Amino acid sequence: MASVEGDIEEVEGVLRITVIRLHFQLAANAADGTVDRDVVDRALETYAQKCPAYQSVKGCIECSWDLEITAAG
Repeated sequence: MASVEGDIEEVEGVLRITVIRLHFQLAANAADGTVDRDVVDRALETYAQKCPAYQSVKGCIECSWDLEITAAG
């Protein structure tokens, strides 16, 4: 799951989206409630290279993302 928020500001008299923040939420599914953090971190570090939305706005809109891992319940 992901939640997204952003900032809209007036830039030279025009309203523009200036910042987008993504917060990914991952529920651990393993029987012991753990995930392979290295795999998850690699995916988070490289997903932007393959994301068409990010590739379309990078350099124009400041984007950031983070991840929260919780136990599935």
